[in-house]
Amino acid sequence: MQLPIYNQDGTEAGRQADLSDAVFGIEPNEHVVWLDVRRIQAAARQGTHKTKERSDVRGSGRKLYRQKGTGRSRAGDAKSPIRQTGGRAHGARPRDYKLDLNKKTKRLARRSALSAKADAGALRVVEDFSFDRPSTRQLTDLLAQLELDGGDDDGQKVLLLTAEHAPHVYRSSQNVSNLSVKEGRNASTVDVMKADVILAQEGALDALTEILRS
Repeated sequence: MQLPIYNQDGTEAGRQADLSDAVFGIEPNEHVVWLDVRRIQAAARQGTHKTKERSDVRGSGRKLYRQKGTGRSRAGDAKSPIRQTGGRAHGARPRDYKLDLNKKTKRLARRSALSAKADAGALRVVEDFSFDRPSTRQLTDLLAQLELDGGDDDGQKVLLLTAEHAPHVYRSSQNVSNLSVKEGRNASTVDVMKADVILAQEGALDALTEILRS
């Protein structure tokens, strides 16, 4: 697959980017994508939820009244879950939500997500660039030239993949709505699937190809 490469100002560079079919041209496996998205979202959960159960609430363990002869239902102590002052039955406890997948499956998920975007025409390629200082104007001009309305609150979500760590580019994107910046090699399946359009630097595509093709 070949895609045109754009300059930093949004004009066509007159060159084509050769995308590896092993990474950007496979048949997407939706189930594997779902598994990896589920794994990533589960890892983001803190799992620190906790409610007070019978053994955690304060109160006497004395039986409230005798078992028989009162004309009322049987009752234990005041900490019983059926009473207003009691603890919660089967309450939430701290737990680890971590799920795991093998490397082969994780790579297949990312390849499937990237191939789906490429097949849908939602992948653009731009030459490698960096900023000497943060500049929101340069980013918004690039998006406008490419007709990517990432600065509109109701517009499409754009994911910019950089060839390497680019702190000035990242800081430039902080005031641009619906625009996310990630180093290409670190972009996850969730990052790719959440974006409507992926704008990738040439070096980011090379890094992804090297990581995912192996």
